Amino acid sequence: MGAGHDHTTLTGGHRGRLALVLAFTLTVFAVEAVGALLSGSLALLADAGHMAADAAGIVMALIAATLAQRAPTRRRTFGWQRVEILAAMANAVLLLGLALYVLIEAVRRFFSPPEVASGLMLVVAVVGLVANTSSLMLLRRAQALSLNIRGAYLEVLGDLVGSVAVVVAAVVIALTGWVWADAVASAAVGALILPRAWVLLREAVDVLLEAVPKGVDLDHVRDHIRRVPGVLDVHDLHAWTITSGLPVLSAHVVVDEKTMNGGHTGRVLDALHACLAEHFDVTHSTFQIESAQHRDHEHATHD
Repeated sequence: MGAGHDHTTLTGGHRGRLALVLAFTLTVFAVEAVGALLSGSLALLADAGHMAADAAGIVMALIAATLAQRAPTRRRTFGWQRVEILAAMANAVLLLGLALYVLIEAVRRFFSPPEVASGLMLVVAVVGLVANTSSLMLLRRAQALSLNIRGAYLEVLGDLVGSVAVVVAAVVIALTGWVWADAVASAAVGALILPRAWVLLREAVDVLLEAVPKGVDLDHVRDHIRRVPGVLDVHDLHAWTITSGLPVLSAHVVVDEKTMNGGHTGRVLDALHACLAEHFDVTHSTFQIESAQHRDHEHATHD
């Protein structure tokens, strides 16, 4: 038996914000790409490439958020909700690849710096800074709820840092003529993207490998289940995440003979579901109720 639930994901309610962020991102990409070609700035080119990758990532996030709203079917009983995690992982891989490219190109340009039009570089970077700040504000609250949106948020955060680095580099070049600042800014952009992309990738992989959700201690869960009146023991206890904000749990629960024979298993189930929802924020849980004798007939159990 399982607790009632719906299949609306946390990302679905923020598709409008994602679409607006996408519009900002595409606009800044176009401006920075043209600005990079005219100014000769590697930092602008790197940031434009970052914006292009982010735009692709946000498109994937939007597609995932739309697909995830589809109703479950007999074949896909959880619908398409897991596609949000696949999109987050793809975003992370994209970011890692981009960061490595920027770092390699920055090293190459450091040894052979081209001339850079710092004035145009500064104007374009400021435009990107304003747009990225607006996008970050749009996603700030939602990113704490959805891994998919967090991927878009991290991409925009990287863009913001990149814009700041380009602004600083442009100012340094304009005031001192030190053209290597462009390559340094590019390297800084790549270095800042790497750890954020790695964290996102690790979290997405954890979900795909059905690791125990963050904040859920199975030993603690087991103790709570055992405290429910009528429960003797629990085994085959598993907890995992379908998508952001949807942790699930299943377990075999052994009850005493009085509870089993007296028809009180429904009361035990109600108590178990209420306990998990209240203490662990797990609203979708499935339990197999067993008598003490039944466990002896199972071929395999997992603690």
